[in-house]
Amino acid sequence: MVSSSVAAYIAEFVGTYLLVLTVGFNVLTGSPVWGVTSIACVLMVSIYAMGAVSGANFNPAVSLALGLAKKMEWKEVAIYTGVQLLGGIAASLTYVATVNDAFNLNPSPGFGWWEAALAEILYTCMLCFVVLNCAASTRNGCGSKGGNQQFYGLAIGFVIVAGGYGAGHISGGAFNPAVAMGIDLSSAFLGLFAGHSNLFFWGPVYWLYEAIGACLAVGLFHVVRPDDFDESLEGQDYKLSTKLVSEFIGTFYLVLTVGLNVIGKSAAPAFSIAAALMCMIYSLGDVSGAHFNPAVTLAILLSGREKIKPQEAGAYMGVQVAGGVVGAFTYALMEHGRSFPLGPGEGFNWIAVSVAEIVYTFVLCFVVLNVATLPEGKGLDQYFGLAIGSCVTVGGYAIGGVSGGSLNPAVSIGISSSMILNGGLFFKCLIYTALELVGGALAAGCFMAVRPSEYQKSLTHAIHKATV
Repeated sequence: MVSSSVAAYIAEFVGTYLLVLTVGFNVLTGSPVWGVTSIACVLMVSIYAMGAVSGANFNPAVSLALGLAKKMEWKEVAIYTGVQLLGGIAASLTYVATVNDAFNLNPSPGFGWWEAALAEILYTCMLCFVVLNCAASTRNGCGSKGGNQQFYGLAIGFVIVAGGYGAGHISGGAFNPAVAMGIDLSSAFLGLFAGHSNLFFWGPVYWLYEAIGACLAVGLFHVVRPDDFDESLEGQDYKLSTKLVSEFIGTFYLVLTVGLNVIGKSAAPAFSIAAALMCMIYSLGDVSGAHFNPAVTLAILLSGREKIKPQEAGAYMGVQVAGGVVGAFTYALMEHGRSFPLGPGEGFNWIAVSVAEIVYTFVLCFVVLNVATLPEGKGLDQYFGLAIGSCVTVGGYAIGGVSGGSLNPAVSIGISSSMILNGGLFFKCLIYTALELVGGALAAGCFMAVRPSEYQKSLTHAIHKATV
């Protein structure tokens, strides 16, 4: 019988092999539209298939993050890393032998080492952060004290959808030293036999970027999950400061992904942005509620039931806007100062923009209220992040050509703030913000109409409290 340790090492080899093999085939022969989704899906299904065997790291950066967060012994981190590298190299040699072709790992034309560094650091950080929050945290992790949630594979796998479509045009979107080293070695190997001078260089450099991203993820995890590092905090509500950091991180990654997809002319922008939102909701939903949107916060405040206090709602909105602005200036920095404006799409006017933004912000906020703010057992325990994130897929593709499909004042203000660098007008974001807040308010009103039981209980409780 194979020991559990050996089984875990085999699982790590197989999972990493399948991931890198899928990367190689997609780059060399796959669909330019669906290639990133294919890679994300092989990661997701491998995590679900082998998570119970090895933890399904399939990535030395993930193993490093787990080691730094004291979720994994350092001996295992070292062994896992070695096995993952072997799996990545074996996979890269397989696709080279199959199609007799390879590709280089390096920053894309027009971008240098520091833009690639930011892309790899930020999205490797996002990947490791989602792993830590969705598969290793005390309160929210799979099989942990927080319960047996099963969204972990979906959340982790779809970070690749967010980062691959968003930042792939800058760095290639490795986010994994096993991927980087496999690609670099196979390219050098084929070049050696073909008489080309393909140098083995960028693999180790990308590994450094990704290690930095893993370290950053652990630092952020420490801030938003203090109970994972101090047992005396287990079961206590998170402080407002922790919730605000959570809102900043989630909104930052949302707006960063928006900008990179739009400026990079991604093949699947709305899908990528929706994936970023979904992954961060699953990661931080039980910390701050994962609003990441002032219109959502307003809808929750107006829906009553003491889900959020007015002062807390104001703090949330301020931090969300700050996260959006920082995210926008970050994508502008990575894109050599390029930005894009808000406004009606070609052939449309402000009336069309008004209808589009109000209606689809309403959809987003209404879904949040119905799937994420009901009492335990009445909402969606597993699919809330998918449902909310999918609203961005719906709105982004439906009205992207009409208004851009912002649906979020933090996104709107962030976009207009970065446009100041190129002489753009800031006031447009104020119009968008007003429209989006109207959508949030309408969602709260409609929620009250379709969920009267939520308020009957509140009224009964208030009467009982007053008569005691």
